[in-house]
Amino acid sequence: MLPGLLVVLALVGCEGEPPSGETAGFAGLGEASDGFVQASPGMTLRFPEDHGPHPDTRIEWWYLTANLRDAAGEPLGLQWTLFRQALAPPQEAPPEERPAPAPWVADQLWMAHMAVSRGATHRVAERFARSHSRQGDGQAGAVAQPFRAWLDDWRLESRVDDPDADTFERLTLVAHQDDAHGGFGYRLALTAEGPLVLHGEAGFSQKTADGQGSMYYSQPFWRIEGEVTLDGETREVSGRGWLDREWSSQLLGPEQAGWDWFSLHLASGHKLMAFQLRGGGADGGDYRSGTWIGPTGEPRALAPDELALTPLATGRVAGRELPTRWRLELPAQGLDLVVEAPHAERWMATSVAYWEGEVVVRDRDGDEALGEGYLEMTGY
Repeated sequence: MLPGLLVVLALVGCEGEPPSGETAGFAGLGEASDGFVQASPGMTLRFPEDHGPHPDTRIEWWYLTANLRDAAGEPLGLQWTLFRQALAPPQEAPPEERPAPAPWVADQLWMAHMAVSRGATHRVAERFARSHSRQGDGQAGAVAQPFRAWLDDWRLESRVDDPDADTFERLTLVAHQDDAHGGFGYRLALTAEGPLVLHGEAGFSQKTADGQGSMYYSQPFWRIEGEVTLDGETREVSGRGWLDREWSSQLLGPEQAGWDWFSLHLASGHKLMAFQLRGGGADGGDYRSGTWIGPTGEPRALAPDELALTPLATGRVAGRELPTRWRLELPAQGLDLVVEAPHAERWMATSVAYWEGEVVVRDRDGDEALGEGYLEMTGY
């Protein structure tokens, strides 16, 4: 969903601080977006084009999380995210009439995050790059067909040879970071075993009662196989992943200070995306939404009054209290769930810090294991 952090906005996207007494939402995501195209109901998603970048919007990301296990059954988690931030609105002249970009001129900033987790160990890395929206190569970027998204040698790219086929169906993810512990990273093969899922209203995901939002779709049916390296030790792994694609120009309302976002794989074969934005709801409350996804990919949009998210317990992480155990209620589905992080040490100490980690899902009454997934929390 709202993946992560749009740190890019906080770093370079804002042209100054909000006036005294005013806010611009978490990481500037509620700031006005004059000159950019704004996501809105009625927009039509088109594939494969929408797998690629949307430089007429201000912010965008390709966001993968995965719940994996090694040969001994030990769980591992990983994240890989590529963020794009436009530094200025697109020029009004048609592309063929615009001058060629001069050397060192850039109108797009890119940021990538990667993380590997096992037990109490959590390793994180961050990189930055810049590019011009008219260039299809360089230090960082994304291309729709054949699909490729990259920053330096961190890359998510198609492994489909036929350029006329759907090159988003099978991907390779490669990323590695040297560090003082021996290095960490992964080389993984992703195979889609279900369809893309459009969230909200045919892909428009509303984020406030006033109507701000984003274009948002997911591929929650990845089967993943490959190898993960952590602290210099490499293990064969397999499991499942969830990839989010989202773009907008003003994602949040100015009063929204952060969010709690869940992506869950349930043992029934169903999947659930759910989020709670703190602020921006009716009568000044929080704003909630989500998508209930059938085993073969049929989505059902969840209205704010069709789910409830309630913190049950907090943990001390990076000097702050964070809710690492939640109650998640879906009355229409007959579900009353507890979603809990087995390990609280999942703080992403990046340019704008946030929490991102694996969770397990249980039935609230019987404590039966019902699934797994990922939780992201920002603004704490």
